[in-house]
Order: sequence, then structure tokens, then C-alpha cells
Amino acid sequence: MSISLRAFLIPSLAALLLVPVFGTLGFWQLQRGQEKHALQAEYDRRAVQSPIVLGAERRAADAVQFFRVQASGVYETEFQVLLDNRIHRGVAGYHVITPFRIAGGDTRVLVNRGWVPLGANRTNLPATDPPRDPVTISGVAVVPRAEFGLGELDTLNRAGTTVWQQLDLARYTNAVGWPMQPIVVLLDPQSPGGYLREWSRLDVGVAVHQGYAFQWFALAAAVIVLYGVLMVRAIRRAPWSSERGER
Repeated sequence: MSISLRAFLIPSLAALLLVPVFGTLGFWQLQRGQEKHALQAEYDRRAVQSPIVLGAERRAADAVQFFRVQASGVYETEFQVLLDNRIHRGVAGYHVITPFRIAGGDTRVLVNRGWVPLGANRTNLPATDPPRDPVTISGVAVVPRAEFGLGELDTLNRAGTTVWQQLDLARYTNAVGWPMQPIVVLLDPQSPGGYLREWSRLDVGVAVHQGYAFQWFALAAAVIVLYGVLMVRAIRRAPWSSERGER
């Protein structure tokens, strides 16, 4: 194959391969963004509905996730968890996760009571004792993602508080042996017994997919531009172009 032919063929094959691939990936990300947009609208709708009252009967996670929920009962101090490395406005601290026994049975639900600062060090944990009297709480139901880095769950402190990096709700439930609602309640700022609670709007990530789509389309455009530049150079260097110039 001559050099001049190779200068045309290789860029053309690369462009024919890459532009459709990048374009397809861009449109796929746009489609995912549209799906997430519909999901976001559903979550926003759930957030303004009347609260779902939690009782002793275990609810399906999908039936209450991102809805506002309400429960009456008492906080318990055993098996409380502090989630480490939670940053608020540049300050390190913990999220306080406390079991809440729902009135009328043995079912518990975990409540994220908010953020507390780290303090001087991690040796002396902040005081996070919950109210002892029966209370009614309300908040938004979320399902935490299971992530690595928990450590062994046999380190759970029945008499007090344990520090974890992440919360795996399924493993927590298996460890404590209580019947548990399959959610965590992000405690409302107005509910008693909490700490700093500046919860952000629940975001499913529409902007992320839009950003990825832009990147794929930009790559496709870059390939087209680069192909055009290479073709112009190849034409100028082609033997027939030189012969035409000599005439």
C-alpha cells in the first residue's frame, strides 16, 4: 500500500469507527438522563406527600424510599453507630445513627440524627445520648448503599456506640437480630433528639449523564475535526497535487 493511500485510508477507517461509537454513547447517556429526570420527578413528588406512618409491620424498601415517614416510639442506645469522615463545611465529624423502637412491637428503624463535629481526637467520642422519653419522629426514608470498609460487625457495641466508615443495613440487621425496617430515616430538623441536619435535596444524578453525553459528543466532534485536518494535509501531500502544481 502506498504512503498516499495509507494517509487517506487509515484516518477514514478510524473516523468511520469512532464517530458512530462516540455518537451512540452520547445518545445513550442522554437517554439515561431522561430516565433519571423522570425518576427525579418521582422522588420530588414523594418528598411532598403526607408522611407514611411506620408501625411494627415491616415495609418493603421500595414502597417507602424517598417518602416522608413518621413513627412513634423510643430511641435506644445499644448498637448505636457513628459514621466517620462526614464533612460539613470543611469540618470533620460523624453522622449519628440510632436505633428507634417503634411503638406496638419489637421492630426498629435506624434514624440518622444528624452531624456532630469530631472534636479534639477520635479517642473520646462525642456525647450522643438520645432522648429517653417516647417521642414521635419524622423524616425522609432512604436506603443506604452497601459499601466496603465496614470491618467486622462483631465489633458492634451493645452497651454503647461503634464507629464505622459506612453503613451496611443488611449486615447490621443480621448482627443485631432485631426485626428492622429496611430504611434509614433522615431526621427532620424539627424532630426532637437530633443534631445538625442540613440534608441536601435527593439527587439521582441527571447532570452527571448530561455531562457524560457532552463529553462523548465532544469526542465525536474532535474526531471529525481531526479527520478533516488530516485529509487536507493528505491532499496537499498527494503526488497528483504536486503534479498539478508543477503544470
